[in-house]
Amino acid sequence: MFTPELIAHADRLIAALRTRGWMLATAESCTGGLIAALVTEIAGASDVFERGFVTYSNAAKIGCLGVDYDLLRRHGAVSREVALAMAAGARRASAADIAVAVTGVAGPGGGTPEKPVGLVHIGLAALGKPAASREFHFGDPGRSAIRLATVSEALKMIDEALAA
Repeated sequence: MFTPELIAHADRLIAALRTRGWMLATAESCTGGLIAALVTEIAGASDVFERGFVTYSNAAKIGCLGVDYDLLRRHGAVSREVALAMAAGARRASAADIAVAVTGVAGPGGGTPEKPVGLVHIGLAALGKPAASREFHFGDPGRSAIRLATVSEALKMIDEALAA
């Protein structure tokens, strides 16, 4: 399922987390747990992987991560605001030092002119660092390609936070 490049990236990420002594949590919507699955593909990931939340529904985002209903209503699940709230909620609901959150439209349906297939927001919350988010427009290369591209970009954001 995962490319050799993604597995190697996860291995390097685990080493960087271990060096820093940090624990990671994930909050995933459009990837359905793929980030957690990739990280735990690496032997010894339990040293640095605290937990993963798959919060596909709005009810799960509210119940598991404490995302505010009004935030979801105002901005929609696929938004910068919700990605940031998911990341902050994952940190609060875990013993993690860093949390990454993803929400997007993986397709093939579900897109709108305002939020097309391939739109993804990634949020990051890390100990002692300002919250960060990024917006991606992957186009419509297919559901699997969007989800794997999201996993790759999430790992890059974690890398950057660890390096800063």
